[in-house]
Amino acid sequence: MLDLRDIYKRFAPDKEVLRGIALTVAPQEIVCLLGPSGCGKSTLLRVIAGLERADRGQVLLNGADVGELPAYTRGVGLMFQDYALFPHLSVAENVAYGLRMKKLPAAQRQRRVEEMLALVNLQSYAGRAVDDLSGGEQQRVALARTLAPNPSLVLLDEPVANLDRLLREELMGELRRILKQLQMTTIFVTHDQEEAFALADRIAVMRAGRIEQVAPPAQLYRRPINTFVASFLGFDNLLPVERANPAEGVVRTPAGDFPLPVRPDRPIDDCRLLIPPDAAVLDDEQPGPTYIRFAGRVLTTTFRGSFFRLEIASMHGEQRLRFEFRTRGRDHLLEPGALIDLWLDSAQMLLVTEG
Repeated sequence: MLDLRDIYKRFAPDKEVLRGIALTVAPQEIVCLLGPSGCGKSTLLRVIAGLERADRGQVLLNGADVGELPAYTRGVGLMFQDYALFPHLSVAENVAYGLRMKKLPAAQRQRRVEEMLALVNLQSYAGRAVDDLSGGEQQRVALARTLAPNPSLVLLDEPVANLDRLLREELMGELRRILKQLQMTTIFVTHDQEEAFALADRIAVMRAGRIEQVAPPAQLYRRPINTFVASFLGFDNLLPVERANPAEGVVRTPAGDFPLPVRPDRPIDDCRLLIPPDAAVLDDEQPGPTYIRFAGRVLTTTFRGSFFRLEIASMHGEQRLRFEFRTRGRDHLLEPGALIDLWLDSAQMLLVTEG
């Protein structure tokens, strides 16, 4: 439905914010633009919406090049991070705003507003002033206003960033339900990995104006393409590869020797060994055939509610690694300075390229 071809955007001679962006989005798909602040994701959203014009490249909507069209003719709905609600209008009047711009008859407009408020569970709020609403309620009004004109494409800029953690978690699931129920094609921007995993069908990780990797959430998490993507997703255990011996099936790192991951599509040179934080298990017996024993010394223990996060120094070279796991009542093993044996699942280990 959306096809971005070789998009470039520069705000100053020395400030190129988009560099050769290529991305396709299928009908009814939810795609996330994920990346750190300043990587160009919000600028790309504005280029798609028509609020910024690309210096080079094409923006195709349903096969038509809309790069020269003004924003109001593109049939795109954009929800801003600060919601941009009109304080002098009631909730219903805010939701109806886009319908008025489309000159929809009053009766149809009223029905559509009622449908949208029911969709976001704000049926009884129609006459309320938006300034009297909580942050979560304002977010729902902004979403209803964005969806009311039935846009062909929905663009959401940090849709839940202004909410507290508990409300964010509640509304992420609600937001995905609504978008899927209405079969809306959606692109949203965030710097939060949890939001991306919870909402998106596919995630495009951006860095410095480029897209590094596009993949479904589970594939992205289990197969990051390089060290930047892995680090941004929160992986700490990226061990330099000192030597690899494919014949012996061993890779040597500062933390010791590990089985060489089977990745025929990935060269061994200039790689790091990624060990996910959930690859560690505390058990007396080997949990499975792919698990190997790893001895270490606890440096720090952080309680995270349902699990502990441990920082461990390997007994081979003092390399530091971080793991997360449930303690199963063995809290006495987790004190700083304690020596412990872990089982690491070699099947979860991965070679990732530097970059």
